[in-house]
Amino acid sequence: MASHPPSQPPPEGPEPAEPGPDDSGAGSSDAAGDAAELAALRGRLTALERHKRGFRFRPLSLLSAVLIILAALLAPLSVVATWAHSQITDTNRYVATVGPLASHPDVQAAVTDRVTSGIVGALPIDKLLSLVPSADQPLIKQLLNAAGGAVTNSISSLVHDQVAKLVQSEQFATLWVNINRTAHGSLDRVLTGQGGGAVQIQGNTVTLDLAPVIDQVKTQLVANGLSVAKQIPTVHTDYVLLESDSIPQIRTLLRLLEVAGTWVPVAAVLLAVGGVLAAARRRRAAVTVALAMAGATALLGIGMDAFRPIYLDRLPADVNQGAAGAVYDALTHYLYAGVRLVLVLGVLVALGAWVSGSGRWARTVRTLWQAGIGEVRRVAGRLGMRLGPVGRFVHRTKLWLDWAAVLAAFGVLVSWEYPTDLVVVWLTVGLLAVLAVVEFLDEPGERVTSGAAARSPG
Repeated sequence: MASHPPSQPPPEGPEPAEPGPDDSGAGSSDAAGDAAELAALRGRLTALERHKRGFRFRPLSLLSAVLIILAALLAPLSVVATWAHSQITDTNRYVATVGPLASHPDVQAAVTDRVTSGIVGALPIDKLLSLVPSADQPLIKQLLNAAGGAVTNSISSLVHDQVAKLVQSEQFATLWVNINRTAHGSLDRVLTGQGGGAVQIQGNTVTLDLAPVIDQVKTQLVANGLSVAKQIPTVHTDYVLLESDSIPQIRTLLRLLEVAGTWVPVAAVLLAVGGVLAAARRRRAAVTVALAMAGATALLGIGMDAFRPIYLDRLPADVNQGAAGAVYDALTHYLYAGVRLVLVLGVLVALGAWVSGSGRWARTVRTLWQAGIGEVRRVAGRLGMRLGPVGRFVHRTKLWLDWAAVLAAFGVLVSWEYPTDLVVVWLTVGLLAVLAVVEFLDEPGERVTSGAAARSPG
């Protein structure tokens, strides 16, 4: 008989149940249902929080919008107010505005014609006979009557040549500056209606008295042999600086802006800051108000460009168009500079607010900035540079150092007497350089393991 091995006892415990055909599907569907329900609850909670937040900030959001609109409206007015205040109260600024006109060819030609007509009109031709012997005077009278306009034209040509020679010299440039420096003292009286200066507003024209130029030409004519020029009385010949039907309204507006002075820009800045602080999303509000103020100021520049040909077309036919355009360009030169300043400053502030935000592209820009400077720091470390306590100090105070650099740049801009767009650009470059140095010196002072770095939220 064959022997069989003893049978092994079955393992103790219940046998594992084989999964049924629907068990795994039911489990996964229950989990998916729970996840969907949890997602729905989270969505409802988020919507409820947004609704509450919107209800809470709706009055402040409305206030923020109003303040931002007011700041944008005051931005171009601030530029005009600053320009008017500087032109009326600062003699050097006014002279720097009108001084270059002395070397402009069209202005020189217009001044030459105006002074020539003033001198010829006041020149005592009849007194030329006093220089002739008595016996010859009847003959000279007949010759003068016969020659008629030829003698007058000859004298006018002589005077014109002498005036042109003076106007095209460096002596006239100095004389022009002195005339306008003296005339600047009467600008405030002109705006208040008191008058009594070299600058006058007569109806719809703004004129400059050229009497000192005529006196200089009289002296030159006498030195060249025309002694009868000594008999010319004091002649007040006016050179038209501006001519427009809106001069009375412009005078009133400039007077108001001159009185307002720097308060209009301060009010615009305060309104912009208030609009940002009252907004629910302050970075977005900062970008909005900066671009709004820059855009409104850009419209002022576009308006000045559009007004120039309209102003020149409405001038009388006998006005030198080239000289009038040169005067307009000179008077608006610093106004355009103010427009460019606000435009560049607004764009840079908006860009800075955007970069400091939490958007994907903003984070990318900051990551590239930090990575680039960090790579430079690592290369310097491999070359033997050790920051030591300096790096640890900068690491602890980095935020304060960054804000100190920003406030320092802002302080320099505010304290600058007449900043320009180039000043703003160079201040921005300097600020970026300081921030780069702070980022370069930022070193915690302790090595971070790869595992710790993986767990770090940075």
